[in-house]
Amino acid sequence: MTFPTTHPALSRALSERDYKDATPVQMAVVTEEAEGRDLLVSAQTGSGKTIAFGLALADTILEGAQSMGPAGDPLALIIAPTRELAMQVQRELSWLYHYAGARIVSCVGGMDAGAERRELARGAHIVVGTPGRLRDHLERRALKVSALKAAVLDEADEMLDMGFREDLQFILETTPAERRTLLFSATLPKAIVTLAQHYQKDALRIATRSDVAGHADIEYRAIRIAGNKIERAVVNLLRFMDPPSALVFCNTRNAVRHMEAQLTERGFACVALSGELSQSERNHALQALRDGRARVCVATDVAARGIDLPSLSLVIHADLPNDAQVLQHRSGRTGRAGKKGVSVLLVPPARRRRAEEMLDRARVQATWGNAPSADDIRKVDHERLLKNPLLVEPGTEDDLAMADELLKSHGPRELAAAFVKMYRAGLPAPEEIEDEPFQRDSRPPKDHKARQNGPREKHEFKPREDRPREDRAPREERPRPNRTEGPQHPRTHERGAAPGQMENGVWFRLNVGRERNADPKWLLPEICRQGELTKKDIGAIRVFEMETLFQVAPEAAPKFTILVSERKKGGVRISPALDQTGETTAHAREVRDDRPREKIAHGAAPGDTPPHKPGFKKKFGKPGGGYKGKNPRPKPQA
Repeated sequence: MTFPTTHPALSRALSERDYKDATPVQMAVVTEEAEGRDLLVSAQTGSGKTIAFGLALADTILEGAQSMGPAGDPLALIIAPTRELAMQVQRELSWLYHYAGARIVSCVGGMDAGAERRELARGAHIVVGTPGRLRDHLERRALKVSALKAAVLDEADEMLDMGFREDLQFILETTPAERRTLLFSATLPKAIVTLAQHYQKDALRIATRSDVAGHADIEYRAIRIAGNKIERAVVNLLRFMDPPSALVFCNTRNAVRHMEAQLTERGFACVALSGELSQSERNHALQALRDGRARVCVATDVAARGIDLPSLSLVIHADLPNDAQVLQHRSGRTGRAGKKGVSVLLVPPARRRRAEEMLDRARVQATWGNAPSADDIRKVDHERLLKNPLLVEPGTEDDLAMADELLKSHGPRELAAAFVKMYRAGLPAPEEIEDEPFQRDSRPPKDHKARQNGPREKHEFKPREDRPREDRAPREERPRPNRTEGPQHPRTHERGAAPGQMENGVWFRLNVGRERNADPKWLLPEICRQGELTKKDIGAIRVFEMETLFQVAPEAAPKFTILVSERKKGGVRISPALDQTGETTAHAREVRDDRPREKIAHGAAPGDTPPHKPGFKKKFGKPGGGYKGKNPRPKPQA
């Protein structure tokens, strides 16, 4: 598919950039049917929409002239949702209209508004900006749109999602009514169609999106992974696939900071993008990605909108997207301009059904699997080492001379081993990820279009009198548990097996008890998180006044001990129990002593003044004193 005949100045710029084949959206906007009309275009992210509306605007703003005249009030206004996308559009149109002599000015948030007003005062043919900053210039009368001939809304669905509806309406109502309006969007929800009907006239609807797949150039993969191993999975994916550049999505700023710190600590060249960064910091981060100084970018949904990295080949959803549209916008950062890309979703077991429904709504087929293991990574490292360019490319004379010197003092095997060490030293270490037993692994993804399950089978219940009685012992001969045997423990909350039911279970201690409202409902997740365990590895949980004891399966206890001992911060601390009987010395004393529980719990000696709760002195005064409330008690008469 070659480029159609267009303006000579634009054709020259396209040929210098080696643009030979036009994308479907670029072909659709320059047909005779679309000439001079309002356009409502639905096209995939990365399908060449910027060049498309640049070609569509040529006849409108040039009007058959060979080049632009002197710059004055703008002839075209382009609105983009983010700073990065607006600046990207400015760069693309600058080279496209270079030989036409167009002056293009950007107006985006985060930049010097005074400098932008001075640039607008000098005149411009095309203005590119974000909704908020453009509205600000319109209200200050720095941006004059009386001569405007065309307005373009790029990524209109994203602008509505980001809350720019009022700004868009203000801008469109300020511009001349006879303008030409071009609306480009990756999706066409009802809100976009309503906006188009209100501000466009006899618009030609162009749909180049596929109704079958979300993006033909993107391969979708879904990886089953436990929630506490997301970071390990991200590390192994980056190591296994070794992309030129990758984008990792998180849902919150805190998650972005944490993920970026973890990847940097493991040896990845990583940058972060979130809403808390200034424009200068964002520019430095993006430049580091473009020139190769950084290869991984961790970002939120909003911060990553408008990012265009030609070498981006991998997108990892560390946190699942909120809906199918967000999934498509995230994944659309890769697979651009005909290049292939991979989009990987990390799916915890509890959220698999939601992930399946989201993929179904996005009309994409994902390949389900497990995260790459450390052995898989070592295998691909071995293959990459054998194909390393340093071994294939011929060396210079200086390189060969140094090699001869090394061979005189070292053997070939030693030199090869040193080369392997140097190669591996520059690689982040892979993470060990144990396979998790997912019950739904063998089941196919849910089909929302047809129910494959038949009617439930009814359980055939036999009446009690129909069951034989000879196999049951008489009531008086049945063994009964002796409830009085064994030590009598204080009242505790228990979960799972009673003490001793988990055979050879190892006892550990938590530094919280009933005084801090300890409850197994929140203690169990905390134990599993700190020690990377599952519920099946935890036995009895016994909550005492000042501390809590719990059992860990013997095969998981050694690793659990190491993990909890490495934890230096946090209010809930875990340590091995003083003994392995399930009852520490303090608890035994609490059971056997007849003194009040408060004295034992607070370590008071017999005869001491009973301890008081916080706020006792403020409300009641000193111990033994009178009541200081609204209705004080009368003092006893002598």
